[in-house]
Amino acid sequence: MTEELKLLGANRREQLLLWLKESTSPLTGGELAKKANVSRQVIVQDISLLKARNEPIIATSQGYVYLDAAAQKHQAERIIACLHGPERTEEELQLIVDEGVTVKDVKIEHPVYGDLTAAIQVGTRKEVEHFIKKINSTNAAYLSQLTDGVHLHTLTAPDEYRIDQACQALEEAGILIED
Repeated sequence: MTEELKLLGANRREQLLLWLKESTSPLTGGELAKKANVSRQVIVQDISLLKARNEPIIATSQGYVYLDAAAQKHQAERIIACLHGPERTEEELQLIVDEGVTVKDVKIEHPVYGDLTAAIQVGTRKEVEHFIKKINSTNAAYLSQLTDGVHLHTLTAPDEYRIDQACQALEEAGILIED
């Protein structure tokens, strides 16, 4: 990392924001570090500082995403409750994304920590595949394993109909918890 090419401090953070806003796909910490000619750890710190300024950046399994508030307002959104073992996670996510719906996050109610939420942001089969591979390659546990399979998802889609279709597919698979 040559000093003259390294982006510094506030300028680097503004450039990170610009890159994230312009990107149509998630950007990893490594990609951003390479662009800024700094370490990945510097990027992690910068992202934390930007989040502290209330910039709508989320970390997903695919990388960092800037949430465009205007685009989000035109989306239908619903929280659903699901129950299944870890071996059905890929099936669950594929049933949802096959209907044109994005899985924004997963939430559980932990007995000690209360509500825990993790961003997922998967909207295609390829993103589901990447998410599952990352879980498997890191030997990470699914949050739902802490609650015997019970978990919530926030779903977003261009319209309610797509979410209804995803819920129907989940119900037919025995995954959706109904009222």
